[in-house]
Amino acid sequence: MPVDFRMNDEPNAGPGLVINVSEAGLRIQTFNDILIGKRINIKVSIHKSAEFESFRAEAEIIWKDVYLWEDWEEYQYGLKFVEILNEDHLKLKLLLCGRSNLEEASF
Repeated sequence: MPVDFRMNDEPNAGPGLVINVSEAGLRIQTFNDILIGKRINIKVSIHKSAEFESFRAEAEIIWKDVYLWEDWEEYQYGLKFVEILNEDHLKLKLLLCGRSNLEEASF
């Protein structure tokens, strides 16, 4: 799934891909070099046929791996959710159990 992230001190969003997702956080891949411990705002996009198109959260980078290729670098990060609204947390839970239709959920 595509992910866009923005650091509080930078105006531009960075693109990436979600490699793995859980209720506690994400593993993402990007070309952006970010410091461990940095907090970022993320928006994860979900396929267009879903009832909801995305969820948002604030996350902290807790680990980082660097992958070097012939002439470029790629980074993978482990993100821990720091703050997520109840509505977005519900979307995440529905995504994890394979349901993306909010009308099916009981509040």
